[in-house]
Amino acid sequence: MFKPFDLSGRTALVTGGNGGIGLGMAQGLVQAGANVMIWGSRQEKTDAAVAALRALGGTAEGLICDVGDEQAVNDAFARTVQTMGPIHACFANAGVSSKPTRITDMSAEEFRRVQRVNVDGVFHTFRAAARHMIEHEEGGSLVATASTAAVEGAARNSHYGASKGAVTSYVRALAVELARHGIRANSILPGWIETEMTARAFGDERFAGAVLPRVPMRRWGSIEDFAGIAIYLMSSASSYTTGEQFLIDGGYTKF
Repeated sequence: MFKPFDLSGRTALVTGGNGGIGLGMAQGLVQAGANVMIWGSRQEKTDAAVAALRALGGTAEGLICDVGDEQAVNDAFARTVQTMGPIHACFANAGVSSKPTRITDMSAEEFRRVQRVNVDGVFHTFRAAARHMIEHEEGGSLVATASTAAVEGAARNSHYGASKGAVTSYVRALAVELARHGIRANSILPGWIETEMTARAFGDERFAGAVLPRVPMRRWGSIEDFAGIAIYLMSSASSYTTGEQFLIDGGYTKF
């Protein structure tokens, strides 16, 4: 029987999986049968997310990890493998937002703060995952959460756009480099999604009035909109898909 989306017996790591898009991915993965480890930066929030995933009938665990810290990532990945066994998919989703700032007013410290998590964090996480997947010779799937800011001009958010553009280029390079090991690498570019991170912007009537009419589907995205793409990119259905950018934006970048 053809069941390409059945993830039973397979394990995924989702960084930033304790909320927002990462939690939406994790929810989809556990419901498709995967075992899921989530990393977060806040204990209480991570514990609540693990409980929510288990309530869906899935096997889920959580760890606290600062993905911008190289040693913390290496240690957390080792603990993840010790707890969960071989990792078949790694979703580098953890990221930080940025306060709109003109380039002429931006400090080097603020620019580096964003790169530390959004770029360095993906590098640290994927390096650990690639080493593990190569060693176990089972292949795997690497998925990075970027942003539509990677492909359009993010005025007053150049530091954020730079970080997400870097991620998409990094993923394309890994897709070519790691293909010989059966490891695929793809990126997801979310549009305007309702999360804790975007709550302030969406609560601004002026902002919502200007942006929402530019979304052809006439609604904000939800975290549930990322369950399907996560399942697809972890499953055998995407076994010949690598180096791609998946825009999940309700058509925003096409209008």
